[in-house]
Amino acid sequence: MNNVHTVAVVLAGGIGARVGLGIPKQLIKIAGKAIVEHTLEALDASPDIDEVIVMMNAATIDELSHLLGSGRFAKLTRILPGGETRNDTTRLAIEAIEGDDTKVLFHDAVRPFIDDRIISDCVRALDDYDAVDTAVPSADTIIEVDERQHITGIPPRSRLRRGQTPQAFRLGVIRRAYEIAAEDPDFTATDDCGVVFTYLPETPIYVVDGTAENMKVTEPIDIHIADKLFQLQSASLSLDGGDLADLSGKAIVVFGGSYGIGASIVVQAREHGARVREFSRSTTGTDVGSPKAVRKALRAAYEEFGRIDAVVMTAGVLNIAPLVETPKQEVKRTIRTNLLAPATVAREAFPYLEETGGEVVLFTSSSYTRGRAGYSIYSATKAGVVNLTQALSEEWAESGVRINCVNPQRTATPMRTAAFGEEPEDTLLDPDHVAWVTLRMLTVPVTGQVINVRLHDA
Repeated sequence: MNNVHTVAVVLAGGIGARVGLGIPKQLIKIAGKAIVEHTLEALDASPDIDEVIVMMNAATIDELSHLLGSGRFAKLTRILPGGETRNDTTRLAIEAIEGDDTKVLFHDAVRPFIDDRIISDCVRALDDYDAVDTAVPSADTIIEVDERQHITGIPPRSRLRRGQTPQAFRLGVIRRAYEIAAEDPDFTATDDCGVVFTYLPETPIYVVDGTAENMKVTEPIDIHIADKLFQLQSASLSLDGGDLADLSGKAIVVFGGSYGIGASIVVQAREHGARVREFSRSTTGTDVGSPKAVRKALRAAYEEFGRIDAVVMTAGVLNIAPLVETPKQEVKRTIRTNLLAPATVAREAFPYLEETGGEVVLFTSSSYTRGRAGYSIYSATKAGVVNLTQALSEEWAESGVRINCVNPQRTATPMRTAAFGEEPEDTLLDPDHVAWVTLRMLTVPVTGQVINVRLHDA
């Protein structure tokens, strides 16, 4: 049984009409990658999967052709055109695969949060069953209604499940079910287990437990939920305890590293083996708002190290005053330092990071989620940094350069003390902890994320 070939078929034939963004939903980018790419990463990484085939919307199949032979997905062998319906697509996939004993997992391209446990459970269950479904208990009461919208039945919720994918089969069984279905002029089914259930009723279908996270991106709100799930995953990865990984050989440039969080990043990075260059107005006379000055700094670091693996931008200014009372020069300085400078650093760092597959880390503030009286321009610039991060993660996805944004809660820094005065220590984050999270992010393969660092996590 252990030598049976296992194929994961990614069903990517949807057109995304309900999402309403004008492109197939599987191609919508979240966390810097198309949704289908996240799904492929999970399947490709599973030790239980031998081969991956994508059944793509025929009209947009060229959108994924670059993934074949790219080296990113070693198990991806074919990208084939799907049919007009879900069932047509499954038929085409069945025709493309050989061997009645082959284990086949059909999985929705727009369920990017599939995990190793679900995959493994499905594959293992096929040792004892010919058909396997994935489902979760229903949290809602399900009712039956008639054509008049009158309730005709209320099934006991304890026995109800909401279906997910993968749906897994021995190839010979699902092939036979579709052959019988093809002879039925009234054939209709919403999923593949439904075909087996209807046309091979003697075949038991085992149910594997799914997860709430294994959601399907279908409606516009699902995109926002999925993006937040990726952020939560990233935060978990960055705060999973333990010591920092060995950074030996890494070349890191820190802008704004003379005090506060930036200084802590410099110290910790060096303690863990990294080679670090720090640039700031007070220590090196570097104006982060000047493209020429940033370019000069990066060139100096590159000439010294021969490479740049990460660029961290912590420099910022915070001025507390109503907008109408803020001098024009202060407004310009805030925008220049807090928004234009991160854009400049990211732009100038890109060529160096493209060589190493490196990363830019920017900093935002909790005020980016809602502008607050007294520091409207500061809040606006921090919201801009978040949008910049998310946009560049998409622009840079094919280059291998990552960009993420750290969002620390109130932190005990000189900049904050200057703006707010002395505050109780137990209400502020330690800059060393924020620095630790920042450096931890350099070892996590995510992009386009806003990593929240809260006091209760410290």
